[in-house]
Amino acid sequence: MFNETKNESALLTSDQLARLGGGRVAYLKPIRSEDLVKLLPQAPEVQPGLQLFALLGADGSPIAVTDTRNAALANAIEQELEMVSLH
Repeated sequence: MFNETKNESALLTSDQLARLGGGRVAYLKPIRSEDLVKLLPQAPEVQPGLQLFALLGADGSPIAVTDTRNAALANAIEQELEMVSLH
């Protein structure tokens, strides 16, 4: 169970979840091009209305942003990252 607050019923704190996998765990998140600057403030301007895919580390840090899901998954495989599903 993940819990944002530190209480006795939480199995993992936010900090523990962020360190999970030691930099080897990643997840895929669909994003809109309008939200790219929130994820990567230094990103160049991108045409609005595009569907993009962000490959993120367990701590939420961006690893890659692509225009296709397959390209993001290929990047994860190339970097030998273990993909997890978040719900």
